[in-house]
Amino acid sequence: AGLLAVGVFAAIYHPVGLAMIVHGRDRTGVPLAVNGVFGNMGVASAALLSGLLIDVSGWRAAFVVPGAVAVAIGLLYATFVRAARRAATHDEPRAVAAHSRPPMLSLDRRVLLRVFSVIVFTTAVGGLIFQSTTFALPKVFDERLQDLAATGTSLGWYTFLVFALAALAQLVVGYLVDRYPVRVVFAVVATLQAVFLAAMVPLTGVAALVTAVAFMLAVFGQIPINDVLVGRVARSEWRSRAYAVRYIVTFTVMASAVPLIAWLHAHWGFSALFGVMSAAACFIFAAVLALPRHPVVLARAPLPAR
Repeated sequence: AGLLAVGVFAAIYHPVGLAMIVHGRDRTGVPLAVNGVFGNMGVASAALLSGLLIDVSGWRAAFVVPGAVAVAIGLLYATFVRAARRAATHDEPRAVAAHSRPPMLSLDRRVLLRVFSVIVFTTAVGGLIFQSTTFALPKVFDERLQDLAATGTSLGWYTFLVFALAALAQLVVGYLVDRYPVRVVFAVVATLQAVFLAAMVPLTGVAALVTAVAFMLAVFGQIPINDVLVGRVARSEWRSRAYAVRYIVTFTVMASAVPLIAWLHAHWGFSALFGVMSAAACFIFAAVLALPRHPVVLARAPLPAR
């Protein structure tokens, strides 16, 4: 029951947090990417910090300390919101300018349905690729980097290095979607995933390590794209619900990754896994081409007012 309560209240992160990030912004790629980088680094360091707290103060500290930090951040944010509201009442011209922002571009129902269908499909397939590659990578290195990673410690460091470098790809992609059509950036990222995952099939040693960095850059780089699309097409009052649906799809599909990896590895090895993931990336590419030629998808994000 306690773990269920933790999960219920922690579920605020994606639907509410992402909606907060994109609210009132013209360019959302970089802010979403920065959020994603911190999220991935948090996941990467979670085991290390939890282990440290358990060793120093016991397992309860691994819940109490992060919980206390979360409550403190919530209180600070509430203070910040109140201060911002008070400041707004003393700055009427700026408030008027904020409310005079051009309205969102109206979308036809068919266009909206088509965009969200692509978002849901690419979210599902992209989540499967993300979870499969991140979960399998340590074991892949154990098999294919035997000359480089002779110990568990060195294996862990190689894995952490790849994930840390790959997380930074979100910043690059976030910058690009703020300046180039989302459709083009998305298609390029999907193509890179397909190419590098296919290239990984026969590789071992240093070549496998370099290629792993390359395909993980593309896998992590896809993360902010769908969030940017949701932020552009969903109205403010529906945005949190749209993000909630997106991440329900993500986490549901990601749960199937572990049995899929186990089955493929048991019968055909990791070569088959990379082949399947490359084919999945090709499906993402095809779905991206199905995005409608609409200004929300094709146009660059508007420049901020100077």
